[in-house]
Amino acid sequence: MTEEKNDYGAEQIKVLDGLEAVRKRPAMYIGSTSEVGLHHLIWEVVDNSIDEALAGYCSRIRITIHENNSVTVEDDGRGIPVDMHPTENISALELVMTTLHAGGKFDHSTYKVSGGLHGVGVSVVNALSSEAIATVRRNGKIYRQTYAYGDKTSELEEIGTSEKTGSTITFQPDSGIFQETTVYNYETVKTRIRELSFLNKDIKIHLKDERSGEEDKFHATGGLLSYVNYLNRNRTPVFQEPILITGEKDQVEVEIAFQYYDGYSERLFSFVNNINTREGGSHVAGFRSSLTKCINRYASDDIIPKNLREKMGGEDVREGLTCVISVHVPDPQFEGQTKTKLGNSEVKSIVESVCTEKLTQFLEQNPHIAKRILGKVVEAARAREAAKRARDLSRKKGSTSLLMAGKLAECQEKDPAKREIFIVEGDSAGGSAKQGRDRSIQAILPLRGKIMNVEKARFDKILNSEEIKQLIAALGCGIGKDEFDVDKLRYHKVIIMTDADVDGAHIRTLLLTFFYRQMLPLVQGGFIYIGKPPLYRLGRGKKEKYFLEDSELNAHLFTEASEKVRVTINGEEPVVIQGSDMVSLMEKLSIYQRIVAYMHRMNIWEEMLYFMLENNIRSADQFANEEFVKELIGKLHADKLVIGNVRSCRWRPDCYEADIAIRGKVQIMMTLGPQIPLINEYRTALSIFKEIQPYLKSTFTLTTIAKSGQETSREVGDWNEMVQSVRDESFKGSHLQRYKGLGEMNPDQLWETTMNPENRTLVQVTINDAEQADDIFTTLMGDKVEPRREFIQNHALEVTDLDI
Repeated sequence: MTEEKNDYGAEQIKVLDGLEAVRKRPAMYIGSTSEVGLHHLIWEVVDNSIDEALAGYCSRIRITIHENNSVTVEDDGRGIPVDMHPTENISALELVMTTLHAGGKFDHSTYKVSGGLHGVGVSVVNALSSEAIATVRRNGKIYRQTYAYGDKTSELEEIGTSEKTGSTITFQPDSGIFQETTVYNYETVKTRIRELSFLNKDIKIHLKDERSGEEDKFHATGGLLSYVNYLNRNRTPVFQEPILITGEKDQVEVEIAFQYYDGYSERLFSFVNNINTREGGSHVAGFRSSLTKCINRYASDDIIPKNLREKMGGEDVREGLTCVISVHVPDPQFEGQTKTKLGNSEVKSIVESVCTEKLTQFLEQNPHIAKRILGKVVEAARAREAAKRARDLSRKKGSTSLLMAGKLAECQEKDPAKREIFIVEGDSAGGSAKQGRDRSIQAILPLRGKIMNVEKARFDKILNSEEIKQLIAALGCGIGKDEFDVDKLRYHKVIIMTDADVDGAHIRTLLLTFFYRQMLPLVQGGFIYIGKPPLYRLGRGKKEKYFLEDSELNAHLFTEASEKVRVTINGEEPVVIQGSDMVSLMEKLSIYQRIVAYMHRMNIWEEMLYFMLENNIRSADQFANEEFVKELIGKLHADKLVIGNVRSCRWRPDCYEADIAIRGKVQIMMTLGPQIPLINEYRTALSIFKEIQPYLKSTFTLTTIAKSGQETSREVGDWNEMVQSVRDESFKGSHLQRYKGLGEMNPDQLWETTMNPENRTLVQVTINDAEQADDIFTTLMGDKVEPRREFIQNHALEVTDLDI
């Protein structure tokens, strides 16, 4: 034991100089040091460029994720000032980069509105980066200064001249701070940048990922109208064009766009000075109050029949609403540094006033749209009353206790924090789970068949589903905005445990849709988990080993093979690959093997895939250059991949593409064009190609070493055959079982692999981006088929549990 010091004096008070406080407690400034905090670094730098745009000085922003996961953000704004600060005796650039609470946003002479009012943005990014470079174009010159861990590593220097203005910040996240990951997720960045383009319709934003070659350009000239149309692209709207409300009062600019669709969920996204206020705030309260007031006032007129004149509540008015609220506030008061909720009370009355005036005018001028809205709202009010009657009837019958006594196998523990419930697919799996569980803390609720798809159902219909009644009764926290209480949740781990096949995946998605749409606080609170049963059991003699997915199985097989197999690359100077080097190579080649098979199904042959990777074709934009494509076709002829002449060439304003026939493939045509670099699988192949290229055109000798030490060698024709041969070699003497259902496992196996807290793998369901989550549920569970087909095609190679 260490001796406890009881003295507490002035010497115990620590003062952290400069940016040391940021490095000591980074989560205070960026929310966390996980992937969320890592991406927050980009948002902080981009927000500065956006603020320049709001001030009217910036029209273009370029964001580049480099191969080493460093990031560059460049804008054409005024450029950070570089002259000496009058009191600090250092350049303004150095002051901004190395000092907390230093910036030009604390009064309104430089920036009328701003998202970064705390003055910590770029200095915090600098403090949490192992390297940072600031380049400024200003006063006809180019200036540069470098930093590391928040401190300058060079003096400000003039490195050239330029007629342009703007700032460029490059930073490398510190792996010592971001220990979980320093790898940026392109889709996460893309989602936020798309969001910013909708909110700032005059800005052009170019996003590029040098790791994969993927890039996107954003310029949403329609602003919030385009945003709502984008959000509803996979839905059927009640009326054609979204409603746009704009206005300004007391220097607060208000812009709101909304549209109703034929669903039943409210989808509202709010922003203050471009900052996503996920928890809402006074601006959201003002809009909701105004919308309810305007709809009810219009409904009381003689425009609709008497039988429709029911008093409609706010919940009814917002059913099936997609809405984006954006306000610009000179002095926003956010709750916390991460700025997820607006606290300014005066903004509520401003938004309510602007919205009421403009919406009342719109409804009077567009009675046909008003009637459609009213029809949907009245229908929602009637459904709410029906749902209330269904709940009341359920209580009178005392059905909750009866339901729970039926299927639910309860646990003995009384403390919800220690209790967990497994929602299991089918009676067979339920039987195994009940026998294999720890009865003290684990409850089992078997579901018969698939629950209702709540994405397509109204609330009163949902409450009539027997399986959903069972689920609601078991959880104990109620349902619906009037009755749901997360504090009454009876289990703090709600674990979805389904089969590893198509039906299991479907049931899991249906349950997640139910929790997301009807019990969102359970997801937000981290109470929902997915149990991951093993996909494979590998038996050898009396020993057995379980694997959750193909990559784990392959890693094990290749590791086993590396102990008794070595691979020799044939050539004038043969190269021997063995041990961990062989395992690493086999894993990469098995990934490439899956990509080749997928691309083949897309009518892109292995030879053509190799050709494009070899020529480093990284972007669809390369096909906008006619000379480049003609040169590419010339190389195809030189490599003798093409039969005869190119069949046809098409030149369009945006790209150049050609129909070609592959040599050796009878009557097989494919199109060489910009669509190929956009395929996710192609980009994955691009990321590993340099490492595997030396082996894709080689022949091999496979040498097997017996326990006696005797060696047997045989020739292997190509890389594909070599990977399969190594895999087969490690299978010898083993039996592989592929599990499709939990019922195939006996209770002991199910406990040991999936339910035992010491061994199991649980995936906690979280929501990092509400818009993206909402979009995925709509795509997968909504009425439109085409978006679902496109989603499946784009993510085909990511599937781990596929039952064909």
